[in-house]
Amino acid sequence: MIRTKMTLMGCIAWLTAAGMACSAEPASPPRQNNAPLQDKVQPVIDRVEKACLERTVYMIGRVKAERLAELVRRAKPKVVVECGTALGYSGLWIARELQTAGSGKLITIEISPQRAREAEATFREAGLADIVTVKVGDATKVVHQIKGPVDFVFIDCGYSNYLPCLSGLEDELSKGATIVADNVGIGASGLGDYLKHVQTKYTSRTEWFDIELPWAPRDAMEISVVAK
Repeated sequence: MIRTKMTLMGCIAWLTAAGMACSAEPASPPRQNNAPLQDKVQPVIDRVEKACLERTVYMIGRVKAERLAELVRRAKPKVVVECGTALGYSGLWIARELQTAGSGKLITIEISPQRAREAEATFREAGLADIVTVKVGDATKVVHQIKGPVDFVFIDCGYSNYLPCLSGLEDELSKGATIVADNVGIGASGLGDYLKHVQTKYTSRTEWFDIELPWAPRDAMEISVVAK
């Protein structure tokens, strides 16, 4: 009789526990790669993109930006240097990838103090200020102040500055570093020296995109990789 009573009580306890387990909400899945942080960045990207279109501030555009982000994601760089910040549009795409990966920093260079201040405010708004440093000045000169190893370079400034910007960083590039140059389609005539240099010295390819921006329906980026 005692065993029967204890068994009955055990059954009741088991059923109660099972009912509680069934009624409880399932555990939330673990967060992967800081994904929720992206939710704060995307609205800022959308706002800056709209501002660039309304004010005719030249920027990379969404199609090329998605490819740029993919290249950053694959490269997993610790240090990225961007020549030509403007309002921070491409920098947002780069820095978001670094934030999601949980490591890396972006050094971006802008010649206009006013635009640099605007970009800094943009990065703060997006929650990226802790991994982005905005330097003000002529990128061809500022690059000489940057110490490596530099793992990723994005160049999007005056066409005559492309090769000087890269040349100023070449001694700091890490093995396997990625170099991306924007506007090599619409700016090909002004980028002959740059294209000849990277296509001779590195493994380099030209990728074309239908961008449908007011200033160009189609453009290309040159993607170069330093030998390991």
